[in-house]
Parts: sequence; structure tokens; C-alpha cells
Amino acid sequence: MITATQSVLRLDHVSKTYGEGESSVEAVHDVSMDLEAGKFIFLMGPSGSGKTTLLMMMGCLLRPTHGSVHIFEDEVSSLAESRLPHVRRNRIGYIFQGFNLFPALTALENVEATLNLKGIRGDEGRTEARNLLSRVGLEKRMHHLPEDLSGGEKQRVAVARALAGNPPIILADEPTGMLDSKTGRLISEILRDLAHKEGRLVFMVSHDNRITGLADRIYHVEDGELGEQ
Repeated sequence: MITATQSVLRLDHVSKTYGEGESSVEAVHDVSMDLEAGKFIFLMGPSGSGKTTLLMMMGCLLRPTHGSVHIFEDEVSSLAESRLPHVRRNRIGYIFQGFNLFPALTALENVEATLNLKGIRGDEGRTEARNLLSRVGLEKRMHHLPEDLSGGEKQRVAVARALAGNPPIILADEPTGMLDSKTGRLISEILRDLAHKEGRLVFMVSHDNRITGLADRIYHVEDGELGEQ
């Protein structure tokens, strides 16, 4: 059971440099954060500021050049590549701006496919996929293909898919960027409730100043350097 004040994700003096020598670019510079369960946290900043690079390091998709990333008690940034998929499957759920749904699969099948990858198959997987879609208000739309869903409905499917396997950490990369203001706020409220009511850490990259009032904490990154506002 995760407690509301438990440290879930910690970055210690993390930097990321692309390239070498005079052509090298430091995308993230000396970032430290200690993030707790039960919090809805925003990361904001202009395009090219290092937001996505930082999110990828937090999600074990990119190794830092310097520093370390810890998930609970485990230092994950130095793990062997073969061990990282296990961490990503069991500890982290991703929500992408572009939805990243399989176009030939229904909403139910999209969520079920993610559960299958996490070892939850058959009737158990189908039942869990139904439950997850019902939690985000799509119980009447689960048999529709993505092309027949609105942008907000697609993003709800993406939220349900990120919850597959009950990960304690949800990382969201501008999930409201392709949505109108009303739908974007609704998705953000769903994410806030996942943090506050279920004790997850929800960390969201956003440009959307209209929804900052929902956040428990807001970080700002510019030129790879992190500040809090």
C-alpha cells in the first residue's frame, strides 16, 4: 500500500547531453526532484526546453548522462537494459499527446492488448479492460474503433490503458495538447483524481495555462534547468 507521503520517484542531479565535443548539447542540466505518491504535478516550459527528455529519463526510456533516477528504493538509471522493460511494465503508465492507439482495434481491445503485454490475459484481461474503460466513463463506447471516437474519448482510452496493471506512477506527455479547453480540463480532472483518490504519482508535461489550478505543484523548465513556481 502506497502512503500519501511516500517518495515514489527521485532524480538526483540528473543531466543529459546529446553529442560530443563542441557539437554537444546539454538538454537537461543538474535536475533534482523528490516526488511523492498522491500528488498531481505539472512540468511546464517552452518547446525545446528539455521537458520531453526529462520525462523520458523519469520513465526509464532514456539514460541520464550524469546523475541517477530512483523509483521507490531502486536506482533504475544504471540497471541493465534487459531489466528496464520489467520496471516500465510494472511501475509506470504512459499517456501520450497523440493517443498512440492501435487504429484497427476497438477501445476495449486497445486496453486489453496492453494488459496482455503485462501478463493479464483471457477473461481476466477482458474484464479488467472493461473495468478500466468504465472508470473513465467509456462503458458505452468501448466497442468503437479510434476513428469513431472523439479526441477526448481517445484520450480517455489512453488514460485507461496507462492504468493497466495498476502502476503507481503515471507520466503524461501533454495529454491535453490536442483537445479543446473543456475536454482538456475533464481529462486533467480525471488525472488529478487518480493522484488524490488512488494515491498515484501523476506527473504531467503541459503547455496549458488554463488548468494549472488543478496541480499540487508546478515545475518550470527552461534551457534544461528546473525551477518551481
